[in-house]
Amino acid sequence: MLSRLLALALSQRLLVLLLALVAVAAGVHAFAGLPIDAFPDVSSTQVKIVMKAPGMTPEEVETRITAPIEQELLGIPRQAVLRSQSKFALADITLDFVEGTDIYRARQQVAERLAGVMADMPAGASGGLAPITTPLGEVVMFTVEGNISLAEKRTLLDWTIRPRLRSIPGVADVNALGGQVRSFEVVPDIAALSARRLSLGQLQVALEANNRNDGAGRVADNEEALLVRADGSIRTLDDVRAIAVATRDGVAVRVADVANVRLGALTRYGAVTRNGQAEAVQGLVLALRGANAQQLVRDVRARLAEIEKGLPAGVKLVTFYDRGMLVERAIRTVGTGLLEAVALVMALLFLFLGNLRAALVVAVILPLSALLTFLMMRWTGVSANLMSLGGLAIAIGLLVDAAVVVVEIVETHLAQAATPGATSAGSRLNLVFRSVQEVALPVFAGMLIIAIVFVPLMTLEGLEGKLFAPVAMTIVFALGASLLLSLTVIPVLASYFLSAGGHTAPRWTARLEGRYQALLAWTLAHRRPVYCGALLVLAAAVLVFPFLGKSFMPVLDEGDVIMQVEKLPSISLQQSVDIDLALQRRLLEAVPDLSGIVARAGADELGLDPMGLNETDVFLGFKPRAQWKSRSKEELVDAVRTVSNEFPGMNFSITQPIEMRTEEMLSGVRGDLAVKIYGPDLVTLGQLAARVAATLKSIPGSEEVLTTRNSGVQYLQVAIDRQAAGRFGMSVEQVQNDLRTLVEGRRAGTVLEQGRRLPLLVRGEGAALGEQSLQNLRLPREEGEPLPLSALARIHVVDGPVKVERENGARLAVVRANVRDRDLVGFVDEARAKVAREVQLPEGYRIGWGGQFENQQRAAARLAIVVPVALGLIYLILFLALGSLRQATLVLANIPFALVGGVFALALSREYLSVPASVGFIALMGIAVLNALVMITCFNQLAARGASRLEVVTEGARRRLRPVLMTASIAAFGLLPLLLTSGPGSEIQRPLAIVVIGGLISSTLLTLVLLPALFQQYGWEKR
Repeated sequence: MLSRLLALALSQRLLVLLLALVAVAAGVHAFAGLPIDAFPDVSSTQVKIVMKAPGMTPEEVETRITAPIEQELLGIPRQAVLRSQSKFALADITLDFVEGTDIYRARQQVAERLAGVMADMPAGASGGLAPITTPLGEVVMFTVEGNISLAEKRTLLDWTIRPRLRSIPGVADVNALGGQVRSFEVVPDIAALSARRLSLGQLQVALEANNRNDGAGRVADNEEALLVRADGSIRTLDDVRAIAVATRDGVAVRVADVANVRLGALTRYGAVTRNGQAEAVQGLVLALRGANAQQLVRDVRARLAEIEKGLPAGVKLVTFYDRGMLVERAIRTVGTGLLEAVALVMALLFLFLGNLRAALVVAVILPLSALLTFLMMRWTGVSANLMSLGGLAIAIGLLVDAAVVVVEIVETHLAQAATPGATSAGSRLNLVFRSVQEVALPVFAGMLIIAIVFVPLMTLEGLEGKLFAPVAMTIVFALGASLLLSLTVIPVLASYFLSAGGHTAPRWTARLEGRYQALLAWTLAHRRPVYCGALLVLAAAVLVFPFLGKSFMPVLDEGDVIMQVEKLPSISLQQSVDIDLALQRRLLEAVPDLSGIVARAGADELGLDPMGLNETDVFLGFKPRAQWKSRSKEELVDAVRTVSNEFPGMNFSITQPIEMRTEEMLSGVRGDLAVKIYGPDLVTLGQLAARVAATLKSIPGSEEVLTTRNSGVQYLQVAIDRQAAGRFGMSVEQVQNDLRTLVEGRRAGTVLEQGRRLPLLVRGEGAALGEQSLQNLRLPREEGEPLPLSALARIHVVDGPVKVERENGARLAVVRANVRDRDLVGFVDEARAKVAREVQLPEGYRIGWGGQFENQQRAAARLAIVVPVALGLIYLILFLALGSLRQATLVLANIPFALVGGVFALALSREYLSVPASVGFIALMGIAVLNALVMITCFNQLAARGASRLEVVTEGARRRLRPVLMTASIAAFGLLPLLLTSGPGSEIQRPLAIVVIGGLISSTLLTLVLLPALFQQYGWEKR
């Protein structure tokens, strides 16, 4: 088959070149249309339900909303995890589905189940499915700045900015935070209502019944028909005041007679502050799942600039987080590494080949393979991101291997031609055909082996699978393209541009061959010391390996930093805002490298981030690095921590936007490690969590060990006396409704004001009441004097939880921790042992360990199964290519010796054995096998010609010296830019490059020195 493909290419050279040009055009077009992002989409198929229940406590939300919905959702096909949080006035329920589940199918099933339980929800509860975004969907954040009030800023955001941003393709929603949402408020006058024998319920009903437009049909007017419209909607405060509530003694009682009508604001569940100055209004653009992040950010930037022109004078939109900046930096990091690698590879090609034409023929493989890879990425839906383009950068050094072998063998045969004139065009094509045919099978087998080596990465699950599957796919695409081009385009170009008999190897390679032959002769004469030395080095690597720290992924520097602040659970929103402002002022004063701060306390409007009033996410903006006074980002972050410690009674944790959302998505918790304690009682869970947290803090390497303070919130428990209420002609529901109206407020409809929909609320002054005032709160009745609440209920103060967390139907408490200056797996192993000794669990309670540690364990377990399977396939291919079990075993036995350099390189660089480093070892196996296969193939060819054993080994090793050195050098120098580069993504690429470069040193030495000795002694089949 390979011979037929080669013959077809050489017989139709112009057609091959034309097809190559078509492939170039298609590849350029595909690259222009590739979705571009910083990272692959690592989000799972996730559906979120957000329910709002104004005024409800966490346990009431759990009992009446969360638990019924969870019961209805259990059993949905392909459901993986069901998590929920019940907080004050908010239920947040998240369903994770098995990988590969269609998001729209999943949402449809959830919506059907949810519809079945909505009728059982409490009155006033509202909500449903969250937008089709991902936990990593926050792409742009901005604030509305200007000399106008918070209410006016929020109005601009809600009714001018938000609608125009939501019309951009790829935008799932725009979240609005901070400020004040305008409303029409009706504040009842209890005395006036009682004097007219009216209840709060009657006032509510009157408002709801007098705010409506309707059509009445049409009437005839001579030859025309007139449409009849009954207009009764509320438009102004005076319209509200004029509504008749009831009639007393033939006189209508208006709303104005029994209540104060005014403009107000909805109850706030969160606030935004900026730069320690004042509150602000923030917009947050959420990307639709699968959207092209870079294009979306560009569209949002353009639309914001366009919107800003139409805003009132002095009002501007200030962006403080832009995912596009990270995307651009990440792509620039990889792009720069690619270009530098290509330049180094081309220089090495010329250095080794010593022939500019030959070097250019080989170099053609690089752009052509890359463009064909882009074409395959477009067809398979792989986006251009840090990982997929990183895979291409890894493959740069491997792409030329096949072309190098082809051009080198063609050059050798052409150089052996008797005279330049002895080779006609026809005979030259025949010579090229015979030359390439000689190496076609080993080249095919070698490239296939390297491709198979990367197959295990495609089998990884979870986060690691989504991160590294694109790496493996792009490498396989690139290798496949390189192999196809090496057997078609490269022979055609060689037939045109390489001349016969006029080229010799560079002088330095000849001198190197002489020294190598002396080294090889000494090795063959002293096999035993060489074998012992190799075994000692291997044994040393085996001893060092267990001491390599293990982690999941290096921490990626996103540039932006978030500080999470947790205050006392019982804090009010205003006090929380005051503390945030004080913290920001101190940070800006003490840390000069900060350019700005935006903090978000409490829950957002959509409920996608259900934080309490005591929780704040502080976005820290940094000046350009050239202006930093700090020597590194770590030093800068430590300065922020130092300032934070000046504020006692609060917990602080520092993370990054994408890192935070990824951790939340994986385990529902922000942190490297999540210790989940499951059990029925919230108090016991809190006590156990505190003990686990104290244990983790005592372990070296722990940092920012936190457990949410889930107690300390005080509740005014209103226990309604049914008999007392009945004596006064009131029901429990009426008392509850009246109490909610006077404290939280109840919605009575919507007011249309210049196209804006403003809520109409009936609300008392209860928000400013204390315990004693609540005792004396008077409830109006239709008959008789108003009653104090104390006459209908017993009121006392009790402690309650901040929130109730559940996972798969079980309550849990979570302890989260970050790990610093040590490996994650070692930390977790020590933590598990210490927690098992020091924390005794009562019956019915259990502990689970999750977070990044869980990902590392899953990846290690999967690779332990799949890598041996891949090695088995490689062994089979080696046997088929070499026709000898003995030689196939010899090649495979070279792998452990080749990995030695990677182990020592990791140890010397103090890098951990992470998933990227494991990918490096996998790549190293492929390169080691390819070089050994090329070497043994040459040995077999010489043996087939009747050469002696010594001549086979010495001459074969000499002939393969240049290709082996070329392959190893190109692979190593191709990765050198990834080792030395800085910027987003370099943290992931560096461990991989360290392993491969270190391993290539040992692999090349062993291939050139140990393998010939082993082949001479063990490589011959017994007869």
